[in-house]
Amino acid sequence: MKIISTTKAPAAIGPYSQGIISNNLFFASGQIAINPETGNIAGDDIVTQTEQVMKNIGNLLEAAGTDYTKVVKTSCFLADMNDFGTFNEIYAKYFTEKPARSCVAVKTLPKNVLCEVEVIAEV
Repeated sequence: MKIISTTKAPAAIGPYSQGIISNNLFFASGQIAINPETGNIAGDDIVTQTEQVMKNIGNLLEAAGTDYTKVVKTSCFLADMNDFGTFNEIYAKYFTEKPARSCVAVKTLPKNVLCEVEVIAEV
């Protein structure tokens, strides 16, 4: 296994890695809307937060030597399913290859953000 780490995505806020490569697959830890430059949550709306999450994922994918077109599976977590449509509009701009996906509403996300996304991608 190879640990992937980049300063262009938020540092892990617990005992885990930003991502791991194993057997030509990249497993990214869930990304929330933390701006890695400031350490602050980006905005307080689903649009701003989803855009920051996607930037973080893109930077992790790049650090792993892959990109959005190689993502095979995503897991998406929303604090409010009423944000589903707006979240999907932004998500679709990035995941153009339409990977397999699950999307669920959860009671609470870290730092009370509105969304979190994790990915598995080919390397």
